[in-house]
Amino acid sequence: MFLDESAQKQADACVTFYRSIEKLPVDVKNKLLEFIAKLQESTRSSGKRCKERRLEEALEKLRAACELDCCSLLQVRHVLPLVRLVLAFQLETLGNSTAFRKLDQMMIKLSEINQTLVFEEVQKCLRSTVDKDEILSFKDLQIVSMFLEDSSVGRQLFRQAFPSLLSKVAETFPVIMDQEAARNGEWCYLTVKVCLQIFQLLPTGYNESNAATEVILQHLLLIILGQSSNRDTRLLAGTASTMAINTAPQPLDGVEAVLSFLEVASTGPSRLCTGSVTVACGVPSRDGVNTLAVTRGLLTCCRKDILLSPMDREGTCLLLDGVFPVVSALCEESLDCHYYIFQVLALWLKCVRENLEEVWAVTGVPLLSDRYRLKQRLTQLIWNSAESPVEGVSEFVHSLFRLLLEIYELECERFQDPERPLYMSLLHRVTALPWEAKSKYFPLCALLPYIGTDKVLEHFPMLPCHLLSCLSTNHLSPCASEAYKCIIKHQRRELCARAALSETELAEQWARWWYPTLLEALTSDVTLLQNNACSYLLPWTLRTFPAAFELLQHQVCLSGPRQLRAWASILGAQRTVTGSSPLQSSQLGPLRLSLGSLDDSVRLAALSLLCCSPKTNQPPTELELAEMRAFIPLNLNCDSSPFRQHLQAGVKKFLVRIRDSCLACLRARKGKIEGEQEEKNSLVAQGVAFVDWLAQLPFYYLAPGLTYQRKKTALLLLSAVLETCTDSWSPDKKKGQPPVNMSALIGWARQRGQWDFFSRTNLLVLLRCLEDGTNEIRDLGSELLLRFFPPLLPQDLRPGLFERAQKLICCPRVQDAQAGALMMKMVLQTSEDLSSILKIDCKAESDQVPMQDVNTVSLVLFLLQELQQHHLAAEEDMLNAARTKPIHGVLVALQRCLLDVPNAWISMQTADISPRGSEVIPRLVETLEKISMFLLGVLYGNQGGSCEEQETPPSFCDMGNAINWVIAQGGGLADGEGDDCVLLSEEHSLIMTCCWVSLKEIGIFLGSLVEKVFLVAPSGAATQSLLTIEDLKKIAKVFKDILLKCRHWGAVEGCCAGFTKFCAVLLNNPNPELQAIPTSMLEQGLLVLQTPRSTSVTRRAAGLPMLILCIVAAENASKARPLLAHSMKTLLDTARAPLPLHWDQTLDLPQVCAVHALQAVVRCSGLGVAVLQFAPAMTMLSLNALSSPCWAMRNAALQLFSSLCSRMLGQRPSGGDGSVRHTMSPPAFFTNYPALQAFLLGQLEGAAESLGSPGEGRLHLHPSLHSVLALLAKLQPGVHDETGSLSTFQAPLLQLAASPVYAMREMASKALLAMTPPSEYMSTLLQLAGELPETRVPFCHNRLHGQLLQIRALLGRTLGTDGLAVDTVNVLVEKFESRLWLITSTPKCPLIGSAYLCVAAQLARFCTRSFLDQLHTSLMMELHGPRNRLQVGLAVFSQNAVRFLCDEAVRAGDPEMGEQVWRLLSVGDPDVQLALVRWAGDGQSWKDTDLQPVLDKALRDNLKALLERGSVEYRRAYLEAFVAVVTTGADSPDPQAALPPGPTQWICTELLLDLLESRSGGPELLSQLLCAVGLLLSDSPADSLTERWCGLLETHRTPETSDSLRLGCAKALRLGGAPLVRRALAGRAPCPALCARLINTGLYLLQDEDQQVRTEAARFGSMVTFTKDGQPCFEMQANQVLLSLLDLLLEEFWDRPDSLEALLSHLPPPDLDAVLRDTQDTQSLSLYEQDEPNVFAEPAVMSQVLLPYLLRLADRARTSACVREQLSRWATDSTAQIMTSFHRCQELLTAGCVEVQHRPHFHGVLAGLFTRAALLLRFLESVEDPRLPCPAPFLRSQLQDTHRLLSRYGILTPVELTSLLLTPVKLPLENLQIW
Repeated sequence: MFLDESAQKQADACVTFYRSIEKLPVDVKNKLLEFIAKLQESTRSSGKRCKERRLEEALEKLRAACELDCCSLLQVRHVLPLVRLVLAFQLETLGNSTAFRKLDQMMIKLSEINQTLVFEEVQKCLRSTVDKDEILSFKDLQIVSMFLEDSSVGRQLFRQAFPSLLSKVAETFPVIMDQEAARNGEWCYLTVKVCLQIFQLLPTGYNESNAATEVILQHLLLIILGQSSNRDTRLLAGTASTMAINTAPQPLDGVEAVLSFLEVASTGPSRLCTGSVTVACGVPSRDGVNTLAVTRGLLTCCRKDILLSPMDREGTCLLLDGVFPVVSALCEESLDCHYYIFQVLALWLKCVRENLEEVWAVTGVPLLSDRYRLKQRLTQLIWNSAESPVEGVSEFVHSLFRLLLEIYELECERFQDPERPLYMSLLHRVTALPWEAKSKYFPLCALLPYIGTDKVLEHFPMLPCHLLSCLSTNHLSPCASEAYKCIIKHQRRELCARAALSETELAEQWARWWYPTLLEALTSDVTLLQNNACSYLLPWTLRTFPAAFELLQHQVCLSGPRQLRAWASILGAQRTVTGSSPLQSSQLGPLRLSLGSLDDSVRLAALSLLCCSPKTNQPPTELELAEMRAFIPLNLNCDSSPFRQHLQAGVKKFLVRIRDSCLACLRARKGKIEGEQEEKNSLVAQGVAFVDWLAQLPFYYLAPGLTYQRKKTALLLLSAVLETCTDSWSPDKKKGQPPVNMSALIGWARQRGQWDFFSRTNLLVLLRCLEDGTNEIRDLGSELLLRFFPPLLPQDLRPGLFERAQKLICCPRVQDAQAGALMMKMVLQTSEDLSSILKIDCKAESDQVPMQDVNTVSLVLFLLQELQQHHLAAEEDMLNAARTKPIHGVLVALQRCLLDVPNAWISMQTADISPRGSEVIPRLVETLEKISMFLLGVLYGNQGGSCEEQETPPSFCDMGNAINWVIAQGGGLADGEGDDCVLLSEEHSLIMTCCWVSLKEIGIFLGSLVEKVFLVAPSGAATQSLLTIEDLKKIAKVFKDILLKCRHWGAVEGCCAGFTKFCAVLLNNPNPELQAIPTSMLEQGLLVLQTPRSTSVTRRAAGLPMLILCIVAAENASKARPLLAHSMKTLLDTARAPLPLHWDQTLDLPQVCAVHALQAVVRCSGLGVAVLQFAPAMTMLSLNALSSPCWAMRNAALQLFSSLCSRMLGQRPSGGDGSVRHTMSPPAFFTNYPALQAFLLGQLEGAAESLGSPGEGRLHLHPSLHSVLALLAKLQPGVHDETGSLSTFQAPLLQLAASPVYAMREMASKALLAMTPPSEYMSTLLQLAGELPETRVPFCHNRLHGQLLQIRALLGRTLGTDGLAVDTVNVLVEKFESRLWLITSTPKCPLIGSAYLCVAAQLARFCTRSFLDQLHTSLMMELHGPRNRLQVGLAVFSQNAVRFLCDEAVRAGDPEMGEQVWRLLSVGDPDVQLALVRWAGDGQSWKDTDLQPVLDKALRDNLKALLERGSVEYRRAYLEAFVAVVTTGADSPDPQAALPPGPTQWICTELLLDLLESRSGGPELLSQLLCAVGLLLSDSPADSLTERWCGLLETHRTPETSDSLRLGCAKALRLGGAPLVRRALAGRAPCPALCARLINTGLYLLQDEDQQVRTEAARFGSMVTFTKDGQPCFEMQANQVLLSLLDLLLEEFWDRPDSLEALLSHLPPPDLDAVLRDTQDTQSLSLYEQDEPNVFAEPAVMSQVLLPYLLRLADRARTSACVREQLSRWATDSTAQIMTSFHRCQELLTAGCVEVQHRPHFHGVLAGLFTRAALLLRFLESVEDPRLPCPAPFLRSQLQDTHRLLSRYGILTPVELTSLLLTPVKLPLENLQIW
């Protein structure tokens, strides 16, 4: 009964049984029925956590029943059903250990009632499993394993009968080992696991020899030696075999067995003897896993007395002299096993540490003495492997280092060695490493307890600086922050141990070393450094030294955004760490500045300060609530995705505080007096009101036409509200579940008419999100609907949703079709009965079938029929079908409904739903196969699907011709039309998109389909019912055809996702027939690759490499990856094969395809470390292939080499320093890839030898040389070479300085730096400097140039190191100065001169004054003299010379020297002039120096000459330098106020304006011209010139202009517009009328789609606003600035005629007819909607923003005749259009026009219409003028009618706006919030 009847049926029978018993006590009966009900609920729970929770509840019910007094009197017939029921549930939860253990606890409880009964029933079950004639099946082994592991009763029973179990396992092993799939799969693994569990039951000393034990042990050894390819099985077999060795009666017997075991695993055929059991063994594999399995097993579970037993020689033991040599040798094995190897090494050292006393007793001397050489070997392994690319190895290396230090400390104490020299030698080694080395910091932390922080910091004073550098580099920041945490913890511990210090004194001691470092990090310009300091350093500092808060807080000066962020971060960290609330009224100003800052990080820090709290039930204050209400609406449209995530997280924390504090208040009200109750009610009301406001806010910003950023933020906030403030339980989450009493708070809120989250209007808004153009918005909206809203849609909404989905899945636009598919899934999940929707009778064969199952099958059949109709339509007319039935939409809908809906697949498996249900999967597979063949036939030019015979894809030309033929057949293209057209026609795009998207979706669908089938079907049943072997072969053929016969990369790439799933499922299935399908496909793919092809060369060989990649990537990572090994061998052999004698460059070559396939394998992240074992062979192949005569081969080899470098070298720093170096050092690189050392050295030596002697003039090309040098140059320099093995690289690299190729010389210098140890930097520099020629003797120019480049590279590293020897540097400088003739001689080589100048710039601070003066004089003479501009390298020399002279003038602080240089601007060569202005514009090292006035004067004096003549490039660079210099150097917000106008300023301004109006020179030049004019006009503006400039700004601010020109417009507005507006506000502007136009330009630019443009415009607004308020200027956020500028416009310029026009210009025109025409235009359907010129602009939001300001302007009409006149004219002109638009809107909504509601323009026009109407209404009510065309009551009624219609269709207007429009009472507009 146990195996035949399901647990659910037994549960039903138990319920019937207990209900029928009359004599059973009622309370016992009820408890037992509740227990059974919980068990039944667990079977219906799909999630693992749900199932476990239900079982826990069932266990509690059973415990409650067992505690009843009468329960102990139950009879056997009453208990027996329960025992069998629990046992049946155990048999169905064999894959869930946690659930099985809970059921076992139930069994234990039942055994308390009747222990004998429980034992008998379990024994029956296990005997029915074990005591049968057949061998143990997979299910049998699962039962045995689970009862051995998690059942106390099962262990007792098996312990009594383990001989019979041994025999049964012994019978099973031979059968498994005879089948390849079985021995490599889970069956074999589970058998080995059972063996291990059996051996664990054997008592020590059990040494009975029997046939079963010998058979088991022999097969375990065969598995270890490689007969199974599953690595996990082999490792487990090693552990099981060791458990057998543990049965040895004497330790010496165990030693012999272990030695025999090790010999068998490593050397070859032998016999393993374990006591009386002797087993013959075969030949071990050579992959190292055999030895790894044995040593891992020994160190995991071998008896300690065996491991510590002495060996033959005195002073030796098995652990040290038997096991360690084997473990040490393992470290030389393949990288593929390094994780397990270092795990074994860590286990070995841990074992030594745990048994150190016993080891000393055997050896008699310290382990780390020179006798054992253990210390040297371990440290070498640690340093070599610290940078291993294998994930997880570094953690084991850290553990090894800590264990080594711990053992050394214990040995020093035991053997009385007080000096402990190892610590200081390790510290020297660590400090000598470069700061970029990740391996520098973990040993430093490990050494701290033994050396002390003071000694470490004294010996390593640069540590704080190095930590800052690491925190600025992405991949180093975790280890640096951990090092800081470790150091300050040890520092506090040491300080407290020395003396009793107060917290203030402790903080002062901390500040000695770390205060400047932390403050620098908190206020750094580097974003990453500041983020890490705020996130890690600051919290750990305040936790360790709480008094450091006062030190930090008082030193932060609020002078800029960085300081604001530091201030907010310090307060936030203090509040989180200590629980205090440091916010005071005096800090409200800085808080608001931070919340409104332009910098996202500052705003987030301030938000965190508001939201954080150490206790979740601490209620927010009124201040915090008010600031959050003001902050959230202003930050909804932020561009940054991390900002949105942090905003959601912060708001969620705030909501949790509100929720928990409100619940606490509700609990605390009981028993309180009336006054306290009112106080609690007030707190609850505040919190509930805030949540209600926040819950409604997102729905106003989900309308079509709003930006993605705003909608995504709104949905994230809505998700935060619903997750926090509803009682929806999420089964897939461990944390974040709602409190138990959440319903009390919800009820309290809803009683007061609040928290109506799930209203019909909100539902309609979210349903509209399903049609959004971005999948993120669609998916998030769908998730919220399904997760939180009621499970069923209202009945009246379902048909409309289905019709809309049906229409969209037939749309050719991909995003629309995907939206329709999502809506179809929504229909299925939210409908109770689909009969009325599908127009069919949805009934099941049985009444017991759930209706949801019926709906699923009915809808899937409907969609399948729709898919077949699309296929037929395409066969009839492909062009028309691509427009109206493009296939891919229905495909996605089927995939969504069949695979994404929970339990949908289970519904498909129910046989009694529909007689047609069983046909769905075969019909689906057949249909998809036909469609794929048809679409490929279309691309081949034959729609009949006869591409079967074709093995190669058509060329791009053939595909184009085929599609043109289809278009012609469909009537879309006349014969010959479009032959000369370069752009693809709309028809061509339609057909191509239909084909490739459909093929992509077919691939994804089929892969997911197969994965789902095998996931939900019982083991072995998947291929018998749903998918047969033939079906799978059909699917495999579809995949192969798409990958090999379609060139479109989108189809290939999308298909690969499904194909990888398909292969993974089959390869991991125990059925050998299924495993053979992908294996056969791989063989076919490799055969195709090796066959010469007759088509043109394709991009990356099309889909063939991806076919190979998908199969090998799908292999189980725990196995030996035989397919990968076979594929790599085949590909390498094919790629190495020589080219045929007569090869065609235009055809695909097998060698080229093989290299492309190798590149695809290398780039696959899923293969990870597995591919690194082939890296040396591939590297050699790619470098050799660079010499191939075939261009395609060279190109493929170069791509492969680039991918290999990224894969082998690991991470590359991302700290913004522009470094191309990776994190792996040369010693680590050649340790991981030893085969490459000799090969790369041979390449370098060969290239160096071919150079010949100087003067030969021969050019020998070495195609691979540059790649070799580039590889070496990418390695991390500055690491010591302990073995000296890298010294051989230096000689050829030094020789390559003479290479005739410039790029080779430059790359050789970088490679020399990487391959030279730091200890040899100075000696190499002295050698190179000594080889420079001292006199004008004949010399090799190339060699001299290369040597100078090498000196420059080494100097750049040497001068930045610690402990630089001054004497050695002086010797170097002396040698260098003596070669001054290299730059003073005539004629000279410009390249050599440039290199010499670069070195001179590096050594300038060490050079003598006389040398610098001679060099200055020589350079000035050279730059003044006549020049041949055609000479190679002369422009570079001029640039370097100018840069050197200017830098030297800045360094010396000599303005006269600067004046001499800058006189060249007027008389120098064009190259010199360009170099001067570029130096001024790029480096800006002249800021705040005495050279700045010199630059200012020179640039102003030469401006007129520039404008009259000069190239575009020179003008652009000059003006850039002019703007940079003139705007820099003063601290005031208006740096130009004190600058007097130049003598030719007006002429220059006229010339600049003329150039601007001519629009010549390109956008970059025009943007610089705008800025220059703004600067000149800001000095002393003239009305006419300013008006021209203002007009140009208005011309170039439009979205249609280029990004660079709009950015220039914004910068010009900041530079020139801000001073003009500020002077107008001060009453000093000659023409204040222009200020309104400048502010309006700022408003336009604040809505620009380019973030840089908005930033510059925000800076303009910040300068104007803060000047008006008399405050120092802080840069504000763009949205905040927008409101400030509107305030400024109405406060200061409200009476200007331009103000009303400026405000109304931002409203969209109220033309609904245009929207309707666009909706009805179905003829011009395009695949891609044309983006708006400005995608960031939001007319609807801008209309809401402008409303209160327009109303304020209307209120002034009562007192201002000017305003009244303006509004009267506007009302007369606009009333008719407004009323017509309202009438048209009502017509559209009354007619139920759904299409128009989804148009983005509709909502923008509607918002503008309402804003205009509100302005008109307010004006009509304010001014009683009979001449006005419309009475106010009539207009109000129109607004009310329209608003009611909009609400019915879920079109929202903000609550404040609605109240304002519909209520005649005036509202205080200054407090109106409309964001």
